This record gives sequence, C-alpha cells and structure tokens, in this order.
Amino acid sequence: MDFNTLASAPSGLSRLAADALVVVVVGESVPAGLDKTVAAALSASVEAGDLALKPGKTLMLHRVPRVQAPRVVFTTAGDASAKAFHKAVGAAMGVLKNGGARHVVVALAGAETTAAHAEALALATADALYVYRHTKPSAPPAAPVRTVTLVCDAALRAEAAAGLARGVAIADGVTLARECANRPANHCTPSFLASEAKRLGKAHGLKVDVLDRKDVDKLGMGAFLAVAQGSDEPLKFIVARWQGAGKNDAPVVLVGKGITFDTGGISIKPAAEMDEMKFDMGGAASVLGTLQAVAAMKARVNVVGLIAACENMPSGRAVKPGDVVKSMSGQTIEILNTDAEGRLILCDALTYAERFKPAVVVDIATLTGACVIALGHHRSGMFCADDAVAAELSVAGDAALDPCWRLPVDEEYDEALKSNFADMGNVGPRAGGSITAAMFLKRFTAKYAWAHLDIAGTAWKSGAAKGATGRPVALLTHFVLGRAKG
Repeated sequence: MDFNTLASAPSGLSRLAADALVVVVVGESVPAGLDKTVAAALSASVEAGDLALKPGKTLMLHRVPRVQAPRVVFTTAGDASAKAFHKAVGAAMGVLKNGGARHVVVALAGAETTAAHAEALALATADALYVYRHTKPSAPPAAPVRTVTLVCDAALRAEAAAGLARGVAIADGVTLARECANRPANHCTPSFLASEAKRLGKAHGLKVDVLDRKDVDKLGMGAFLAVAQGSDEPLKFIVARWQGAGKNDAPVVLVGKGITFDTGGISIKPAAEMDEMKFDMGGAASVLGTLQAVAAMKARVNVVGLIAACENMPSGRAVKPGDVVKSMSGQTIEILNTDAEGRLILCDALTYAERFKPAVVVDIATLTGACVIALGHHRSGMFCADDAVAAELSVAGDAALDPCWRLPVDEEYDEALKSNFADMGNVGPRAGGSITAAMFLKRFTAKYAWAHLDIAGTAWKSGAAKGATGRPVALLTHFVLGRAKG
C-alpha cells in the first residue's frame, strides 16, 4: 500500500481527485474554513439526523454534487489528538474496506495535521484493513484500497511525511507480529520463528544466529531446557542484531518470550480457550516486528533481539512440579508450577543478554493472567526499578498509542519466591501474581538497566474479534527510536 501527503487547504477538498474523500471532523460544529461544498453536505447530514457531531460517528455519502470524489466519508473525533484521529480513521476505513475505493484521500477538518496524525493514519489504516488468510482460503478478499493520501498544510508537509514514513514502518512491523502470532501452533513452531528471523536478516541487513538444543545445553541454560524437554518440537534460541550505530555503542536488547504453544505442561491448563495459547509467543513476535520497523527506518541505534522459542508440553520427558533446575546464571529454581514456564525461558535469555553489555534490556512476554485482572486489555503492564527507563517507556507508549502502566517492584514482593529446596521457587501465592513474576525475572538482571512488559492482556483479542494485535511493536519502536542518534 502506498501512503503519501498532499499540500492542500481544507477549502479545496471538493476538487481533489480520488475514489473516496475521508473528512475527520473535530468538535461539535462544522469546522471553519472547510470547503463550502463539503461543509454544506456535512451540515445537511447533521440537520437531517443522519450524523451526530459526537465522537465515534461515521457516515458515507455517494455522489455528493460538485464533489469530485464519488464517495465522501464523514467521521467524527472528539478532539484533535492523534488518539482521536486514529479511532476516526479506523472507523472510516472499516466502512470503505468492503467497497471499491482504491485511492482514499484523508483530511483533518478543524485542526492542523501533525506528524503524530500522519503516523496514526498509517497505523489505523493497516489495522482496519488487515485480514488473516494464511490458513483460511475462504477469508474475504483484500480491501481494494491501494493508495492513501493525507492532506496537510504546505508548511507542515515535511513533518507529516516523516510521521507517515514512521507510521508505515511501524504498521509493517505490527502486521508481521500479527501474522506470526495468528498462525496456528502447527505452523508457527520455534523453527518457523527462526526462519522468519533469518528472512528478516536477509531483507533488512540484520545479523541472525540460531542456536539449537546442543548450543543451549553448552551454555548451561537449564531453565530453558527444562521447559522445552517435554516437546518433540526442537527449541530455538534466536539472536538477531541490527547495527545502526557505532560498534562501541551499547545496544538496546529486546528479549521475547517465544512459547509457540502452552499447554501448561504437567500443570495442565483447562481445555476452554486453550487454543489461544498459540498467542503465547506474542513477545517473540513483537521483537521481530520491532526489529523490522527499526531496520526499515535505518535507525541509528544498535538493537539486539533475543528470542527463546519452544513449546510447553506434557509428556514422559516433561519437567514435573517439584523438580529443581539450574539456570544459566547458576541460581537454582524449584519448579512449583510448570505453567509458569515463560519466566523460566526468559531468565536464561536475560542472563545471555549480559554479554552484549547493553544500555538497557526490555523483556516482553504474555506472562501472567494476573496482569489481565489488574489492567484489563488497554494497557500493558510495565515493571521497572529504574525511574528514567520507566519514564521512557511510558512516554513511548503514549506517543505510539500503545500505552503501558507501571506496577511496583518493591523488595517485599520478593519474599514470595522463597524455596526450601532451591535458591527460589518459580511461583508465589496467587495474590500479586504479575508482580511476583516480575520479581523472579529481576533476580537475573543485576548487571544492567532492565524493564519487563507483561502483555498478557494486550497481545491478542478473544471472542468474535479473536486475533493478535501486534502490540507492543509500536511502543517498543518509539522506545528504541528515542535512543537513536539523530
């Protein structure tokens, strides 16, 4: 899909050639300066009761007299924020995706178009038009939209174009993450994730190494091996590097949980909705998507992506509750619940991250149902003892329209991990479960600045809209770009 900008005044919208004209209306009245013909059509629609100038309303008109575009879509935004604009554009694209429009022009009426609006346009369009079809031949045909043009003031065109380019790169990364996570577990295996990483390496100039069981064993990753030992699918430990800055510049390291299917192991999950455990590699998918976005923008920053990928299965070889394993760090772990497996594969990956002498490490994981109870499905959980890093992540999430919320990592929570038979247990009591999981990971991060994102509530949707969201690719990309040179 092609995105571009067009310098034009709001007063000239009726003369623009396109298959559809989308007008995002800010406020509760017809904006001043709007094209007279378009404004008349908007006013008539409001007076007739066909459209209310309240947030979340959309109306499509056909063949409006003296408007060159054969389709005019009015969509309302409560304010001029990028967030409101994103929602309005998404609603308009949802109306257009089943029609015949190939070229869509989008204009913001009632406010100036900024880089943030341009980025939101690309993200909203990609989200609204996305259709999963890899294993579904009967999926509806792809939307005909091929070109989207954003109208902006001539003085702001360069800024809008930069925002649009950023939005396109992030949207492509989000789509990659969704495509990986939406594939069923018999398609998206650890080997598939490794092949996707290698494909990215060839396409975008990343250096990619894939370690197998023998390599992982040699490194002493006993916790990772324990989780993988119950499955016939071979584990993969993926190391992908983007070198956008100097060799001596400390990298940002992103660590993704890549459980391509989670039965819970011997502590097996209930059957209901277990199919959704194919999404348990959402953290790994987000690392791949972020690497693609950063590389596509040729960001002047060094990034390392680490993905520990395996299945968590019950079998005669599977790890058992009460087993004690030795992590790569040398610390021993009593596995009290085999369904708390994500932290076991992540802890060895976090130890491996030390060798890169990182500027900061962020791990991303669909880690705990407790985080869903705490925050629902709007904000990802963020755990970080470093105030500066926590602030960076919060700002990045807000700017990316992919928000997170900081939860505590007070030392008192660490008491729950005590074990009589190992240095720590892998779970504590039910209360504060997402915090306990973060405290477990924190034990392996003493040598660098670290943050943990629990995306159990944001990586996918259930119900009729079941599917991966691609979060938090946007948040991570903004975070990484915030550390880029220029």
